[in-house]
Amino acid sequence: MPSSTLLTPPPHWFPKLLLLAYVILFIVLAINPAERGTWVAENLPIVAITAALAVLYARGVRFSNLAYLLMSVLLFMHTIGGHYTFEKVPFAWFNNLFGFKRNMYDRVAHFSVGFYAFAIIELIDRYQVIRNRVVAYLFPLCVIGTVAMAYELIEWVYAETAGGDAGAAFLGSQGDIWDAQKDMLADTSGAVFALLLYWLRSSFTEPAAPARAA
Repeated sequence: MPSSTLLTPPPHWFPKLLLLAYVILFIVLAINPAERGTWVAENLPIVAITAALAVLYARGVRFSNLAYLLMSVLLFMHTIGGHYTFEKVPFAWFNNLFGFKRNMYDRVAHFSVGFYAFAIIELIDRYQVIRNRVVAYLFPLCVIGTVAMAYELIEWVYAETAGGDAGAAFLGSQGDIWDAQKDMLADTSGAVFALLLYWLRSSFTEPAAPARAA
């Protein structure tokens, strides 16, 4: 079996291009956001994720270009959502297309959280830390589900602490009493989608087993 070093993708321009695009977007949308306190709260975890990915890349822990593309969706969407507050992001074309009464931008962003399951199982397979395929696919799903629950708790605590318009803007429930549960469902649904995508990619890229001699 090849070593994990040999399986690690070499340096590539694509992740660096995504990072540059994120930095530009962050700077532009840092100017005059709808609510500065909400902007800070929304961007703190995204900046932390970006910094963690950059440090991992510099230390040789790299993902495929597809994994970086999937992970960048959340970074871009969350940065935009932090500027407008999620319920006020111009997203009418999508809401009208599917007949939604509420702004569904936040729900789509939650769906993109699940895309990180792709990178997680990519590392699992690279380092062969979980040999059982069922467990290997369930682990990223459980990680995303745990992150989804933890973030909803953070939203609740922040909304209670900040109160007023800032707390409501960060919570972004738009009057839906089941918003937290639906957000968690969106997160885990995104993880299922990412894991299916990984399985499809693996099915087409893994070499076929040699035929047995008659």
